[in-house]
Amino acid sequence: MKISNFTKGIILSSTGSFYWGFFGTIYFQYISIIGFFEVVVHRSIWTLVILIITTTFFNKWKILKKTLVNKKKLLILFVTSLLILSNWTLWIYAVANDKIIDASYGYFIFPILSVFLGYLFLKEKLNARRIISIIIVIISSLYLLFYVSSIPWAGFGMALFWSSYNLLRKKISVDTDIGLLIESLFILPIIIIALYFIISTNNNDFSLQNINLAFLIILAGPMTLIPLFLYVKGVELSGLGPSGMIFFITPTSQFLLGFFYFNEPFSNQKFISFILIWIAVFIYLKDLYEKNYK
Repeated sequence: MKISNFTKGIILSSTGSFYWGFFGTIYFQYISIIGFFEVVVHRSIWTLVILIITTTFFNKWKILKKTLVNKKKLLILFVTSLLILSNWTLWIYAVANDKIIDASYGYFIFPILSVFLGYLFLKEKLNARRIISIIIVIISSLYLLFYVSSIPWAGFGMALFWSSYNLLRKKISVDTDIGLLIESLFILPIIIIALYFIISTNNNDFSLQNINLAFLIILAGPMTLIPLFLYVKGVELSGLGPSGMIFFITPTSQFLLGFFYFNEPFSNQKFISFILIWIAVFIYLKDLYEKNYK
C-alpha cells in the first residue's frame, strides 16, 4: 500500500517533534554536566560542521553563494543568527538548571505569540479564536508575573526569541539548512571567543583523551539538525497547519519529562497558568484543524 505524501509528512513532523521534545531534552540535560556554556559552544560548532557536510553532499554551494550576495537576506540572517544563539543559550540553560517545565511553557506559547507578531508586523488576519488564544496567553503571563514567585523567564525569553526568529525568516526565501549555515557562520566569531575563554580558564571538557565524552559532545550537532530536518520535511509534505498542530508534541514531551522524570517543582500557581495555556492551545489547534480540514 502506497503512503501518501501527506501521511509521510505527518510521520516526519511527529518524529521530529517527539525526537526533539524527548530525546533532545534527555541528551542535552545529560551532557550539561560539562556546563551549559560549553554545551552552547559545542552545539554551535558541530552544527556548523554538519551543515558544511550536508551542503557539500546535497551540492548546495551555488545556492549559498546566491544568498551571500543578497544584502537584504544577509542583514536579516545576521539578526536571526543572534536570535537563534540566544534561544539555544536559554534553552540549554533551562535544561541544565532544572527548568525544563519553564522551557516547555515557552514552546507552548511560541506559536500563539508568532500569530500575534504576524498580525502586528505582517498584517496577517486574526479570527475570533486566535484573538481569544492571544488574550488567554496574556492573562496567563500576567498571572505568572503577579502571583508566582518563580517566573519562567527562560520560557518567556525562548518564546520571544523563537517567534521573532520565525517572523524575520518569513520575510526572506532561504532554504532552512542554507539559512542556518549562514547564521552559524555569523555567530562563529562569538563562539571562537567563547571557546578561547573556556580553554584559557581550564574549563574545557572536550578532549580526545576521553573519546566517549568527546563523541557525546560532537552529537550536539546531529541532535540539533536531525529533528529540524525531519520537521521541515514534514511541513513541506503535509503543510504548515497540520505540522503546527503536531509541533505541540515537543513542549508536551518536555513538560512530562520535567514533571515525571526529572521531578521538577511545579506549584499550584504554575499549574493554574498552564491550564490557561492549554486552553489557549486547544482553541488555537481547533482553529488550525477547521482551517485545514473543513
